[in-house]
Amino acid sequence: MILNIKEDIDTVIRNLNTSLFEGKTVLITGGAGFLGSFICDVLVKIGASVICVDNFASGLQQNIENIQGNKNFRLIKQDVSESLTIEEPVDYVMHLASRASPLEFNVFPIQILTSNTLGTINALEVAKKNDAKFLFTSTSEVYGKASIYPTPESYWGNVNTLSIRGCYDEAKRAGEALCMAYFRQHNVNVRIVRIFNTYGPRMRSDGIYGRVIPRFLNQALNNEPISIFGDGSQTRSFCYVTDQVEGLLNFISADNSCRGEVINIGNPEEHTIIKLADMIKNITNSSSLFEYHPLPADDPMKRVPDITKARQLLNWSPKIPLMEGLEKMLNC
Repeated sequence: MILNIKEDIDTVIRNLNTSLFEGKTVLITGGAGFLGSFICDVLVKIGASVICVDNFASGLQQNIENIQGNKNFRLIKQDVSESLTIEEPVDYVMHLASRASPLEFNVFPIQILTSNTLGTINALEVAKKNDAKFLFTSTSEVYGKASIYPTPESYWGNVNTLSIRGCYDEAKRAGEALCMAYFRQHNVNVRIVRIFNTYGPRMRSDGIYGRVIPRFLNQALNNEPISIFGDGSQTRSFCYVTDQVEGLLNFISADNSCRGEVINIGNPEEHTIIKLADMIKNITNSSSLFEYHPLPADDPMKRVPDITKARQLLNWSPKIPLMEGLEKMLNC
């Protein structure tokens, strides 16, 4: 697994202008999480100094153990909703800290809300103090049950504030509003990315943290029933981690034409959940059966991004098709 992750890190680096990060200091909240740890790995390898803030609520110590001890990496074990004290100058702030699995929404709604509101303010204050570029990782969840597909950034959303998903949807919407408030009132150089379903090594499959692709893979490899919510006809668009990380780093390092912008980063290739389950069952040669469960409340039936803006502003588009990404995960 370590070798494959190193190959993924090198893939991202080949597609970056590394000079924009060399010798820079980057604060990453949620840096021990799935996406955050990949970003830490990339930045440390290209010569940036990384300050990782994580309380391991859903991130894992093992995700960063390969860079702990590196002179360019420092861990602050802290909840981002508590005030951040960063003494050294910071060039970039990337706010990724948040629980994100739908199965966590009913268990940790307050923590999800505070990490995306109080936590966003704390991270923005660091950016304001240092005149640093700031990236907020929002989500396709802000669109709710969208009425436009592929969904562009101009769509305002159709979200139920009172539903179980509301803690995450509305927390991210509030986080976006906070970013724009700091942009307008304090001239902070903010960028907002709406992330669509992303997958890859280090994504958790266990318990309430489990996401659909690693959960399906784990179930299939163990010949356990593959748990499908609803009838499996709902669609998602899956972006492999190297494509996502490349998009995030290109966005935060882009010139000032990206100040105050919001961009979708995701793969516009749409798949039904039942098709995904079939693909995983086939590549694992599994004897698993499908086990159907009620569809969670307010779970959107379609999710597919319009990435026109990312193509225009960043010259970015995903490179890894779903089957290739699944095989990469299987070989980890």
